Amino acid sequence: MTTSEIATLAGYEQFAPWLLVEKRGNVHVVSINRPEALNAVTEEVHHAFATIWKVLDADTDVKAVVTTGVGKAFSAGGDMVMFGRLIEDEVARTFQIHEARTVFLEVINFPKPLVSAVNGPAVGLGCSIALLSDLLVMGENSYLADPHVAVGLTAGDGGAAMLPLLIGMMKAKEYVLLGDRITASIAEKLNLVTKVVPDDAVLDEALALGERFAALPPQALRSSKVALNMHLARAAQGVLEYALAEELTSFSTPEFKERVADFRARSKK
Repeated sequence: MTTSEIATLAGYEQFAPWLLVEKRGNVHVVSINRPEALNAVTEEVHHAFATIWKVLDADTDVKAVVTTGVGKAFSAGGDMVMFGRLIEDEVARTFQIHEARTVFLEVINFPKPLVSAVNGPAVGLGCSIALLSDLLVMGENSYLADPHVAVGLTAGDGGAAMLPLLIGMMKAKEYVLLGDRITASIAEKLNLVTKVVPDDAVLDEALALGERFAALPPQALRSSKVALNMHLARAAQGVLEYALAEELTSFSTPEFKERVADFRARSKK
């Protein structure tokens, strides 16, 4: 699927070009649209993810949602140029942390079924969205990763809050503190993924699951999902508040500044 093949659905133009929304059958597909940068998250992408969920919930035509990325990645993580701006702008980074809280809470409290179609790397915010989804489809060569600690940031809005609940504390510490990749095969062993399929079948499989959701009685589906997510929301929220406050502090540390500067210098060579 390429950008030229996606037409943004009427009513969702405010999120374009960063997030493209289309309807395929009975499923609404939300695609991160920075394929030239492997869908790395900028301030605009981050803001779109903070604000789109209420619009999707209010849209009575939305029965199920699939999230994916245009091109070869779900999302390669935070954009390093953005990180450079946030280091220099205290107001902007405070707002970014505020919106990180909003994204997490909006997704975990989103009452309609959500399937993530992970096509390639799902890093940082991409990993968080995938972990917060109701069902997760991964391509055979895709992976999840939370590299916060490795780049000098507290693991604020993703792995620290969710992974212990999903795979147990010992494994969560391995993947959050060391930042190692959770490949599709590892995710399957950890019961972290719904289905692993060939890379070119990820979206089709996610759409099929979305269609199954869309055919279910909506009130029963909605209320059952909310009930199930109460387990996660109640356990994660206290962790989220602490971790995000510490992540804000991390932006001012010399270690984070050095890592961002080194990465940007290497990318220019």
